[in-house]
Amino acid sequence: MKDMRIGIGYDVHRMAPERDLMLCTCRIPNETGLDGHSDADVPVHALIDALFGALALGDIGQHYPDDDPQYLGASGESLLRKTLALPEFQGWRIGNADITIIAQKPKLAPYVPQMREALAAILGIGADRVSIKAKTAEGLDSVGHCQAIEAHAAVILFPKEEA
Repeated sequence: MKDMRIGIGYDVHRMAPERDLMLCTCRIPNETGLDGHSDADVPVHALIDALFGALALGDIGQHYPDDDPQYLGASGESLLRKTLALPEFQGWRIGNADITIIAQKPKLAPYVPQMREALAAILGIGADRVSIKAKTAEGLDSVGHCQAIEAHAAVILFPKEEA
């Protein structure tokens, strides 16, 4: 194996009333969503950061600033697709993605299969290469007090010519 790249990403957004809760491009039933300039899809934002990090391209805020009106209300899916379409990613394929979502509420385990399938389709890999883990904060900090949701992501990239 000549080359491989590993990236790690993180994101957090506070809860917000009257917004849909979008996680891994899926609408998750909940009384509140997440506050953000875009749809605030925390795990997708962490994944995008991991992708940028793998190729040392900065972070999501450098590419999609939260003060740029063109990204107002942008979906996590559209930002992820835009990222994967960048010229810098054309010579790379995704080996796997590993995401941990930390949320006190709602309980996310029932939605994990749907989220895995949705991300796998966008990433162009099998769902067996997309890991999503749902954790709570055990009642600690802003996440544990249902004031925020956070996510961590890791991704490995391989050159496309390597099978």
